[in-house]
This record gives sequence, structure tokens and C-alpha cells, in this order.
Amino acid sequence: MSTKAFKSEKIDEIKSKIEKAQVAVITEYKGFTVEEITKLRRELQKDGGDYMVTKNTLTKIAVKGTAYEAISEKMTGPIALAFGFDDPVSPAKAVKKFIETAKKGEIIGAVLDGKLLSADETKALANLPSKEELFAKMLGSINSPASGIVGCVNGVMASLTRAIAAVRDQKAA
Repeated sequence: MSTKAFKSEKIDEIKSKIEKAQVAVITEYKGFTVEEITKLRRELQKDGGDYMVTKNTLTKIAVKGTAYEAISEKMTGPIALAFGFDDPVSPAKAVKKFIETAKKGEIIGAVLDGKLLSADETKALANLPSKEELFAKMLGSINSPASGIVGCVNGVMASLTRAIAAVRDQKAA
């Protein structure tokens, strides 16, 4: 495969991932081994994401004219992108956790809904609960009043049953 064809294929691959992504987390992967990058990629794929080491020039070409064009500002040095296709929080969460345990690399920023986030904003995004956690909390909140009503009704019924049983025992004696 010629170099031009290879570059064109890489640009198309980056474009296809960007079109599907809800978020792109920009990371510096300096110091990571291939095994570590593969481990991070597998972790992200479990949560519906992907991790891609790219050439900065090819990425700049691929994002031109898209909502992710702001990535170009952060494209210096050895950069990799973590994409989130299903949930915008889980890639940031996975990358942050991975970098903290590996003690190398860093989060440079992210692009979410066309807005460029700083490293601190991206770390704050990583601290948000995931979509599943939010659904569980929401269902718990919806279910809580119903559970309280059931508990009250059961308490009244139990008290009534004990009172009837006491009256019965008193009349039997």
C-alpha cells in the first residue's frame, strides 16, 4: 500500500470514529508500553469506546470542518484520542483511572459537544457518575416514595392485625 493511500485510510478511520463519538478525550501516551495501551483500549471497548494513537497532522486533517475541530489546538507531542460512543463520561473515567494507576501519561483535554475542555474540566467530567449510575439513582428516587407508602400501609396492617389478635386473646381468656 502506498503512503498516500495509507494516510488517506487513516484519515477516513479517524473521521468515522469522530462522526460516531459523543466525546473525544485527548491524552499524552508518552512512556506507555504497547501492552499498556492495549489494556486501556480493551477497557474502553468494554464501555463502548476506543483508544487510538494518531499522527497529529492526520488528525488535524480528519477533524477539519467537524464539531471536533477544536482538538487541533491541543495536538502537540505524542497524542492519542479516547473516544466515547455510548457514554461521554466513561472514557474520561477510564483514562483518568488508567493514568493514575500507571503514574505516567496525562489528560490534555477533551472535546464534548463541540466544546474544548481543559485538563481540569476533563478530570471533573471523569468524576461525574456514569449513565448507569444516574439511571440507578433516578430509579431509586422514583421508587423511594412508593416504598415508603408500602412500608406505611404494611405497618398499619401489622398494627391492626396485632390489635385484633390481642382482642381475640382477651375474649378467649
